[in-house]
Amino acid sequence: MQNNIAKFRKEAGLSQQELADAISVSRKTISTVETNRFTPSVIIALKIAAHFHASVESLFILEEAD
Repeated sequence: MQNNIAKFRKEAGLSQQELADAISVSRKTISTVETNRFTPSVIIALKIAAHFHASVESLFILEEAD
């Protein structure tokens, strides 16, 4: 799964820490999600989407299996 979180965050002029504070998670959580080392829970994904007034589908891209 890929994501566009860093793109949305940078376009909004937010640091990882500012986004983390806004959705009540750690900066490390944001970092690991952005770099695809951690797949967020549905709750975190929904909080990020709500923060950016975006759909979950615009933030996360599920890659199709071969």
